[in-house]
Amino acid sequence: MKAVVLLSGGLDSTVCMAVARDAGFELWPVSFDYNQRHSRELESACRVAEHFGVKRHLVIKTNMDSIGGSALTDQSIAVPEGEVARTDIPPTYVPARNLIFLSYALGYAEVVGADKIFIGVNSLDYSGYPDCRPEFIGLFQQLANYSTKAAVQDGRSIVVETPLINLTKKDIVLLGTKLQAPLFLTQSCYVGGEKACGKCDSCLLRLKGFSEAKLIDPIEYQG
Repeated sequence: MKAVVLLSGGLDSTVCMAVARDAGFELWPVSFDYNQRHSRELESACRVAEHFGVKRHLVIKTNMDSIGGSALTDQSIAVPEGEVARTDIPPTYVPARNLIFLSYALGYAEVVGADKIFIGVNSLDYSGYPDCRPEFIGLFQQLANYSTKAAVQDGRSIVVETPLINLTKKDIVLLGTKLQAPLFLTQSCYVGGEKACGKCDSCLLRLKGFSEAKLIDPIEYQG
């Protein structure tokens, strides 16, 4: 059994990859160099893939900075300090990112013969992104069922798996610890300094998860 795993190098995608491994899948991770604000998360993805001993770690280059509209792709837009209870869509939202990434993953899954795509989206403790919701995943699955040769001609659906979608950050931290995911290799900070800033949405949600799990986050923070 093969599974394509969307691997950003962050906490959620790394735990998601551990879930796929634990389920017995051969891992085919795919990451994206989309000219984002910094490369530290992508560097983490490479280290995580190496840790799992995968046959191939595909890194796809695309230029989402040419679209802009996000603090993660446009250096002129500042990364805001975070809010743990945020419900609005923050400026770190990257327009259509998961739609684009899942489309690439779907094509890759068809080529390598994978029946599953694992993505670490989460709809509970998240930063208000519309493409992390179950509704989005459900609609993408419908689209996937009509857009590949595997589904239309061969009757083989490629299923999008979202094992973290209904988990809190605490649950994700505990699951990753249980599955011995290399959390010490992950990088979640939006700012991308030598150490995590500890102030952006992603850092605050991560710290909240470790605190509630009563565990120490193994990465370094500023201050």
